[in-house]
Amino acid sequence: MYDMQETIRRANAAGRTAVIPFITAGFPEPESFWEKLAEIDACGVDIIEVGIPFSDPVADGPVIEECSRRALEAGVTLRWVLEGLRARRGQLRADIVLMGYTNPFLQYGLDRLGADAAEAGVRGLIVPDLPLEEAAPYREALQAHGLCLITLVAPNTSLERMQLYAQEARGYVYVVSLLGTTGSGAGAADTVAETLRRARRAFSLPLALGFGLCRPEQLTELPADARPDAAVIGTALLRHLQAGKPAAEFLGPWVEG
Repeated sequence: MYDMQETIRRANAAGRTAVIPFITAGFPEPESFWEKLAEIDACGVDIIEVGIPFSDPVADGPVIEECSRRALEAGVTLRWVLEGLRARRGQLRADIVLMGYTNPFLQYGLDRLGADAAEAGVRGLIVPDLPLEEAAPYREALQAHGLCLITLVAPNTSLERMQLYAQEARGYVYVVSLLGTTGSGAGAADTVAETLRRARRAFSLPLALGFGLCRPEQLTELPADARPDAAVIGTALLRHLQAGKPAAEFLGPWVEG
């Protein structure tokens, strides 16, 4: 199994935080999505999260929710995403992760999903509404095809709960900065720092911080012993692209460290 932690460790060894941008599949419209994906990839990012549109994205704020709604109206489906990625396999430098909700994945079929995602060059999945107690079928279906299920933890995840997640975690750990939705603004620095420190105690994998990040300085404002290995940027990037600005203008400062 390819281990995405190596992707993040390489960035860290080069003296920078790994960069993980998020883009909703079909954004800004299906015809131009693949160009945007290639544009983001060309910025030198490490992993790209591709959001699978869903009608009830409970973890997403209004910007991503609206992008998801428009994509659904335009006919974007999980099948469309996987077929498009398969057709472009080998053209993208960054690792690809799908971020979506249980309903579309279950409807597609977990075994079929693992096989088709692997064929499309996908490295793993993030499923925000999947609790630990229900994750085994997903994890097994993905691991059978060399993919990993990315663990999410939040400020209200106890150390004991994190330690349970750590027994099966692969790739990297997505640390949510706040109890809320994407684009809400990052959590208070002391709360974020405490969550990251707790996650460091539980996991040996790289930690990726997400929700509310919009500028690189938010990372350096954290205490030196409580900084993530990777940064996930979604809403702020989508707003930038919606304004017609190039991806490199936004992502350059993140990639350059």
